[in-house]
Parts: sequence; C-alpha cells; structure tokens
Amino acid sequence: MAETSATTGTGEPASRPRKSSWKYIGPGIVVAATGVGAGDLVATLIAGSKFGYTLMWAAVIGCVVKISLAEAAGRWHLATGRTLFDGWRSLGPWTTVYFAVYVVIWGFIYGATAMSSSALPIVALFPDGPGLKFWAIVTGLIGLAFVWFNRYAVFEKVMTVLIGIMFVVVVYVAVRVVPDAGASFAGLLPVLPDGSLLYTLGLIGGVGGTITMAAYGYWVNAKGWSNSSWMKVMRLDNRVAYITTGVFVVAMLIVGAELLHASQAALTSGDRGLIDLGKVLEDRFGAGTAKLFLVGFFATSFSSLIGVWHGVSLMFADFVERFRAPAAPADSAAPAASAASEEELAGPAATERRQRSLPFRAYLLWLTFPPMTLLWLDEPFGLVIAYGVLGAFFMPFLALTLLWLLNSARTPAEWRNGRLSNMMLANAGMLFIVLCVQQVHDLLR
Repeated sequence: MAETSATTGTGEPASRPRKSSWKYIGPGIVVAATGVGAGDLVATLIAGSKFGYTLMWAAVIGCVVKISLAEAAGRWHLATGRTLFDGWRSLGPWTTVYFAVYVVIWGFIYGATAMSSSALPIVALFPDGPGLKFWAIVTGLIGLAFVWFNRYAVFEKVMTVLIGIMFVVVVYVAVRVVPDAGASFAGLLPVLPDGSLLYTLGLIGGVGGTITMAAYGYWVNAKGWSNSSWMKVMRLDNRVAYITTGVFVVAMLIVGAELLHASQAALTSGDRGLIDLGKVLEDRFGAGTAKLFLVGFFATSFSSLIGVWHGVSLMFADFVERFRAPAAPADSAAPAASAASEEELAGPAATERRQRSLPFRAYLLWLTFPPMTLLWLDEPFGLVIAYGVLGAFFMPFLALTLLWLLNSARTPAEWRNGRLSNMMLANAGMLFIVLCVQQVHDLLR
C-alpha cells in the first residue's frame, strides 16, 4: 500500500512517519486492561504460591511473546489499510466458518463469565446487599449502555482510569508483602521445577492472551492511526501495553510467592480465588487493604467486560461487513473494495460506522442478554466443551495466520516479517498449539 500524501488536521503530511511519543498512547492501554482478567491473576497467584519466584522468567518471556503478536496485528492494519478479518478472509472460506462458530459460542459463555466476575467483588464489598445474580445483571447492563452510547475516545479514557486503579492496587499489594529482591532476580534464570511445565506454559501463553489481541488493530484504527506513518507510534504503544501486563504478572507472582507460598494457602480456581486472597489480605493487613484489593479486582474484571463488549463487537461488525463484500484476491495487497479510501476501510470513520451498525449492536445484545440465562443454570456440559476447544484453538489460529499474512504479497514488501518476527510468531504458534492440545485433553478427560 503506498502511503498517502494527504495532510492531517494539523497540516502535517500523512506520509511523514510520526515520532513515537507518549502523548499518543491509548490502544495499548485498552488491550492491556481488556486482556488481563481476574482468572489470569488467579492463575499467576497459584503459580507463585506453588513455585515461589522460580517462574518469574516465564512471565518475562510471555510479555515478549504478546508484544510480538500484538505488533503483528497492528502492523497488518497499518501497512495494508485492511482489517484483520479482511486478511483472514483472503486465506480461504475456512476462516469465515471458524470465526462465525467461535464468536457465537465464545460470546455466549464469556458474557456470563464476565458479568459474574465483575459482580463477585461487589458482593464481597457489600455482603448484605443483593446477591451475585443481581449485580451480574447490573454490570452487564452498565457495560452494554456504556459501549452503546459512547465513542472510542470516551471508552479509552475510562479504560485508562480502570487500568490505573488496577496498576496502583496490584503494585501496592506486591510492595506491601515485602518482596525478596534476591529471589526475584534469581527467578529470571530459566528453571523448570518438577510439575511446573503446565504452569510455565500458562504464564507464557495465557495471561493477557485472548481474542482481544486480535482486536488491537481495530482499536489502533479507532484512534485514527490508519496508515504506515503511525508504525513507530503503534510499536511504542504496544510495548507499553505488554510491559504493563508484565508488571501485573510479576506483582501477582510476588504476592503468591510471599503471601501464599510459605503458608501453602490454597486458592479456589477461577475468579473466586481473588475472594480467597482478599480474606488472606484482611487477616494479614486489615480490612482497609482487603477492600482496596476488591476495588482493584472490580477494575480488572469490569475493564475486561467493557473491553470485550467494544472490541469483539467491532470485530463482529467487520466480519459481517467483509462477509457481504467480495473477497480480496489471494496474495493481493489491495483491499477488496479497492475504490474505497483508507479512511473508509480502516480509519476512525470506519470505526464510527461499525459502532453505529446493526451487527455491532446485535453482538452487544448477544453478549449481554442470552448469557444471563446461564446465571441461573449450570453451564451445559457440551457447550462448555465447545467453548473450551474453540478458545484453545484461537491463539494458534491468530499466531499462524498472522505468520502467513505477513510473509505473503498481501503485505507491502517493506512491512513483511523479518527473521525476528518470524521466529517470535512461529514460536508463539508452537507454544499455543501445545497449550491447545493440553487444554483439549483436559476438557475431554
């Protein structure tokens, strides 16, 4: 894609590479806030409680893996002027079938999970108030209304506030437990204790790694970054996102190692494990610290809820839009609708159009209302299996299709993968395949 010679609102040529600057940071904050959920924090806590600081190195590698994946998704959007689903569709109809099945089943189960996770800390903070189902419905409706009526700029500001709360609370708790600096640095040396392989793979591949990584390119476009002149800015933004994620992971490992490892305190798996941690913090540091932690727990869960409500709905709207349009030729760098401008295809105007579209709002409703039925029912076994299997396959799908797209003529030559990008995406793909096989085995067992 040749860079345009149009000018920006400031009169600056759009083809001139923007200098990477902190003032532009935004989409990365959104993807970090969305990608780190309560379940991720519990998984990290459990790893710290079982193995102390030994797996610190895995958290660092995981951060690097996510940087490479999100950078690839953002680079595709900026270099080609095409959305990620447009690229997937050029690989063949199998991607359309996979995504259609995935996004329907995943959204149904995730909606209930996100609402329950956001309600848990509220119930813990106000135990005499309404129960979990009431607060789950309230948080779902608030998320629906917020995303329905607000545009990206407001959404980004709220996500920034939520991740600020998450950051302050998680780091404060990590400092409060007084980390062992020597053991922390020793944990940067790659060591695999007996029984730690799956925890290690989970730390590298699981925390902050969801469908929201694919949504990153859509948020990049929503910010107004729609061509390759924004590449340096996007890369800085992406590094900030996953360094922030790395800080969360390291902080929770410290809490697990210092607060739980020595006492061998057990946590409930899943989001409820954070309620257990709140009780441990209250016994150790008092009710004030426990309540502050529950506020951070809510910020973590609710930011994931509205992030998915916004980002995956954008992806679904693009999916419907691309499904209706003629497919782009294979190995072509030109968008399918070649007469359309960059702005119409992948700029903020396209985001605004998709947010007002029927598919966007229909998927918002799908994420909110049908999942409420699962709050009263045990999740059907077959649906849980389908959700788990499809979810396990998504990250290998993302890594390997990005590897394919960014090494083909679909991407302008100067922005195709180099050796380092190919190595990182290939390794990520293999890692996620191993995790996929393990997760499917556990589900079917």
